[in-house]
Amino acid sequence: MFDSIGWGEILVLIVAGLFILGPDRLPEGAAWLGRTVRKVRDYATGAREQIKSEIGPEFDDLRKPLEDLRELRNFNPRTAVTQHLLGDDGAQQSANPNQFTPPSAPQQHRPLEPNERPPYDPDST
Repeated sequence: MFDSIGWGEILVLIVAGLFILGPDRLPEGAAWLGRTVRKVRDYATGAREQIKSEIGPEFDDLRKPLEDLRELRNFNPRTAVTQHLLGDDGAQQSANPNQFTPPSAPQQHRPLEPNERPPYDPDST
């Protein structure tokens, strides 16, 4: 839940709460916030359990597309293109998914001679 909030942000919220609520009401506000978060979490768990009991075994069929959507959040287009072009060879992949690894044997092109026209593919234009 707090994976995107760092310690610096939490410190700023505490200082802001101290100025807004004051030192007397800050513990009461923190306790209220804790109770509210706990209630919301209980409501979400209860709703999930109720849906699971009403739908039955089809609930797992609904979870599969949601897990696929979660995987799309971690989608890296560079890795996908590299896998598509080079195949599913795990040896071509590096440890860092953001680092591009070129094919092992790149094609070597010779320089054009003077007054030589570059190759032309009429199907590609």
